[in-house]
Amino acid sequence: MIFVENLIKVLKKNKINFFTGVPDSILKNFSSYVENYPKNKHAMATSEGSAISIGIGYYLSTKKIPCIYLQNSGLSNAINPLISIASKEVYSIPLFLIIGWRGSPRQPDEPQHKAKGKITLKLLKLLKIKFCILRRENDLINIKKLIQKSRKRKSIVACLIEKNTLKIKRKKQKKIVNKFVLRSDFINEFLRLIPNKSKIISTTGYTSRELMGLREKQKNKKGKDFYMVGGMGHSSSVALGYALNSKKQVFCLDGDGSILMHLGALRTVGYQNNKNFKHIILNNNSHESVGGQLTNAEGIDFKKLSNSIGYKNYLKINNKNNINNIIKKFIRSKGPSLLEVRIRNGFSNNLPRPKNLIKIKEKFMLN
Repeated sequence: MIFVENLIKVLKKNKINFFTGVPDSILKNFSSYVENYPKNKHAMATSEGSAISIGIGYYLSTKKIPCIYLQNSGLSNAINPLISIASKEVYSIPLFLIIGWRGSPRQPDEPQHKAKGKITLKLLKLLKIKFCILRRENDLINIKKLIQKSRKRKSIVACLIEKNTLKIKRKKQKKIVNKFVLRSDFINEFLRLIPNKSKIISTTGYTSRELMGLREKQKNKKGKDFYMVGGMGHSSSVALGYALNSKKQVFCLDGDGSILMHLGALRTVGYQNNKNFKHIILNNNSHESVGGQLTNAEGIDFKKLSNSIGYKNYLKINNKNNINNIIKKFIRSKGPSLLEVRIRNGFSNNLPRPKNLIKIKEKFMLN
């Protein structure tokens, strides 16, 4: 076990005072701790590649090493700027990465995390990134050595942290993000109203788990689901790829954090102009499934955004009033259509996790 406060203390002692990254469940105590830092000390990024780039810009401005936090699955998003900008073969920019190691061989985990967990160490070696594994307080001494190497050689270094390693001494008061509808209330009504042959692609996290759990509870067989257990930010593109070659209504259940991660995908949807494409943003301005950190979606005018990039219709649900009629209108609309649903944090107890993913895929592909 390692206390977040002690980790932060070691970093600051070694002159690391700027933090940027994407929230992760393993690192939730860390990211929650730094998220309230001033804007010149912390920047929440929409993707891991963006976080690396923010860190690069910080170094160019200050000549100081930034700390970038991410989940190991996010290394895939980060590889481009890591190699093509920061690596020693290019600009030789020192960076310190804190990586949540999902799928560590020592820890039981979901299939998508196991797949990435197995290759994480090999990937870091391939990227020529020196690293250590933090499992206990005594391991913090290795951070000083890594930072010294990074500073001297102007290179990228990293530390890996496994599940249940980071603890926090003092609990911070939870933010009340909003006071709208529950995700489960919306999905429950949505499932009741969709056409029988609909296809639903749902984003990773609580959205897919709530959808799966409500289906099981209701024994609802209307439509077929494809759960995005990984690939955050790509659900709208998967849904679009299906819609391009189908006459069925295709619904993408998305989240605000997912949307922001690959915002350009929305323009592709608008440009393709598929009448059968229906996009739903469940917006709670929060990375709820990894600790509730803010996504910074608050203040975005999704109506103006969707209209400007080619969506034909925009609807919004703020509360339970008229939720039934708005969903019906959304279903009847000719897409691409966008429905923004303002939800509050909160999820059902004992949510299931998608298992037997091959069977889920094969069932979804049936007509």
